[in-house]
Amino acid sequence: MEPYLEIQDLSLLLVEPSDMQKKVIAKALEESGIKHIEFANNIEETLALLASFPPDLIISAMYLPDGTANELIDAIRSNERTEEQCFMLVSSESNQHNLEHLKQAGVLAILPKPFTNKDLKRAIYSTLDFILEEEISLELFDPRNLRVLVVDDSIMSQKYVSRTLNAMGINHIQVADNGQQAIERLNCDDFDLIVTDYNMPEMDGRELARTVRQSTELAHIPILMVSSNAGDSQLSNIAQEGVDAICGKPFEPRVIRQLLAQILN
Repeated sequence: MEPYLEIQDLSLLLVEPSDMQKKVIAKALEESGIKHIEFANNIEETLALLASFPPDLIISAMYLPDGTANELIDAIRSNERTEEQCFMLVSSESNQHNLEHLKQAGVLAILPKPFTNKDLKRAIYSTLDFILEEEISLELFDPRNLRVLVVDDSIMSQKYVSRTLNAMGINHIQVADNGQQAIERLNCDDFDLIVTDYNMPEMDGRELARTVRQSTELAHIPILMVSSNAGDSQLSNIAQEGVDAICGKPFEPRVIRQLLAQILN
């Protein structure tokens, strides 16, 4: 993508079975500056359009005639040609259990119905941040030499976090599926940063942070926790375990950029 890309240059695919909702969302998008919008009614139409019209961003409803947004994101992420597709949900769904899969799949935003134009525009800017690959500026590190360990039991989440870091010029990335595997990686290789999920089998993010901080060889490594539970009370005391920063899922690339600059400078 060209470095001068702006909101009006973005192409969007709106997946929404309701004609009324289509009009409402399309109007809000146009008021935000979006000029290029295509439409799909269901998963089948969306996947067909992706083959010929790969948009910069898909905005989808949760419930579609032939499935849910969870099934749609799975189909997108399982295809090598579309696995990095930017995706946003607009839905009145409030059950966090039903939204968890989308959070782990790396959606840029989950907007409620009704949404404000301010929230919509903020989510669209996240798409620009993701598309425009701009190297992060760090005082103490060259991002091209930064060694990062991404710890998450979701492969889709691993890929999304890694892709976000890649867009900032960070390419030396290893992954681990849980805290126990992460400790094994940390004992074998040198790392400058750990980006970890909270909820994982074997050893969760809190136990990983505690283990790292209790090790004289590893205690110096900064830890960024990225979790869909970032607002829950169970994370309120996580800083006591030595986590340097916490970010929720879904996250804005801009926020990750700011947190990395904060904990690495």
